[in-house]
Amino acid sequence: MYPFQNPDLPLEERLNDLTSRLTLDEKSRMLLHDSIGIERLGILPYPWWSECLHGVARNGRATVFPQAIAMAAAFDPTLMTRIGDAVSDEARAMYAISVERSVFTRYAGLTFWTPNINIFRDPRWGRGQETYGEDPWLTSRLGVAYVKALQGNDPHHLKIAACAKHFAAHSGPEALRHEFDARVTERDFRDTYLPAFEALVTEADVEIVMGAYNRTNGHPCCAHPHLMSDILRGEWQFKGHYVSDCWAIRDFHENHKVTRTPTESAALAIREGCDVNCGCTYEYVVAAVKEGLITEEEVDACFKRAMATRFRLGEFDPAERVRWRKIPASVIRCPEHIDLARESAAKSMVLMKNNGLLPLNRDTLSTV
Repeated sequence: MYPFQNPDLPLEERLNDLTSRLTLDEKSRMLLHDSIGIERLGILPYPWWSECLHGVARNGRATVFPQAIAMAAAFDPTLMTRIGDAVSDEARAMYAISVERSVFTRYAGLTFWTPNINIFRDPRWGRGQETYGEDPWLTSRLGVAYVKALQGNDPHHLKIAACAKHFAAHSGPEALRHEFDARVTERDFRDTYLPAFEALVTEADVEIVMGAYNRTNGHPCCAHPHLMSDILRGEWQFKGHYVSDCWAIRDFHENHKVTRTPTESAALAIREGCDVNCGCTYEYVVAAVKEGLITEEEVDACFKRAMATRFRLGEFDPAERVRWRKIPASVIRCPEHIDLARESAAKSMVLMKNNGLLPLNRDTLSTV
């Protein structure tokens, strides 16, 4: 038994022990979304990339709840809590099955990149249905309720790890997201784009924040000193880990042109505190250290923040010490969850009274 496997030691001591036993190459490969396992230490491969926007059916047969924009139409945080409880129950049960079967493919982990709390004000944005709509206050209330339910109320272990995405000012145009620079005033940041993120961090203790594809005010969101260091980790005291949107770090050199090579992109992201790379650019981390663009200590800082999440999920603790491992497979698509999905669908429907205005005639349209 290694010290990092001892649940009675402080988390920092366990992280330091684990970090000391790994090579730079191993640490960097564990920060990719399809993390390698370390057989000599008994560490299993791990898929950082999972989704539970309205259920965990991407990992197999599971209860499917209404899409996020529909759930928001119910205007009911209590309903979001009940849905989050059900979804996280099924997520834990499905994870146990995956580990038992040695399945470590995408969507089989416990780090869920949910919810999408971007503000939806442009109907041309193709992913608006993933959000809770156009209102920052409603988005924050529903997001907080969902995250708290997903992560559970145990003081020792997370039920699952939720994620606030996409940080920040990401809401289209979809076709330009890999090269677009969103120019946002400080007032618009504070009034529109940041309130939900702040609420999820400061009220719900969300474990993960995902950076957006685009630049915001000149900096790519997965290497943004003001957003990531000043606001997120400074002002809001975020203690979890930061993950890139998928292949967003590759955009640094291919589209945003803020770096010239994948090695420079990996170095920039690590230096600014992007801990996990959804994509493949962190394959160049070792080269970045060898070229002197970053230090191994900077890689270690990212590694420890990321791995702290896996410790909080109880991965390295005895099964009997983790309350959430007792959730049985029978919860998956159980009658209670199916009934809740049906109730959620009914509450999401919005009845619009037609007072004679519809259907619009051509004369009415010509005056609009």
